[in-house]
Amino acid sequence: MPKIDLSALPVNSGSSYLPPFDGPVLARTWVAVAAAAGLCRFGANLVTLAPGAWSSQRHWHSHEDEMVVMLAGEAVLVEEDGETLLRPGDIACFPAGVANGHHLQNRSALPCQFLAIGNDAVDIDECHYPDIDMHLGPAGFRRKSDPAA
Repeated sequence: MPKIDLSALPVNSGSSYLPPFDGPVLARTWVAVAAAAGLCRFGANLVTLAPGAWSSQRHWHSHEDEMVVMLAGEAVLVEEDGETLLRPGDIACFPAGVANGHHLQNRSALPCQFLAIGNDAVDIDECHYPDIDMHLGPAGFRRKSDPAA
């Protein structure tokens, strides 16, 4: 059946970010809805941010398009050109290869929820983090300041 029973899916939490960059995202949870349905050409996660949580560190992808659909609550989209408040029904898109570091922050007193959709090009994608000493490539996370990495 194509309908997904969200209550039957595992809720993920935590972060694989290098410390101390993992801190702001630790109050983020997500459900991998596309993977649960057997989809393999794109990923889709139902993400919940507790008050004060971030979706990620500010980043952009070399080979992955991203789209965020706001479902509940509100979050602040932080990107190169400033900040934008997102509310239910708002959609933000980030084309691959555009150096516009972005993320969402929940600055409200209530949780917020959004659907994050991307093409999951993990075998070729380079994820750039303009504000911090971290980079993600097909081999995993590394510190930009580490010449051996």
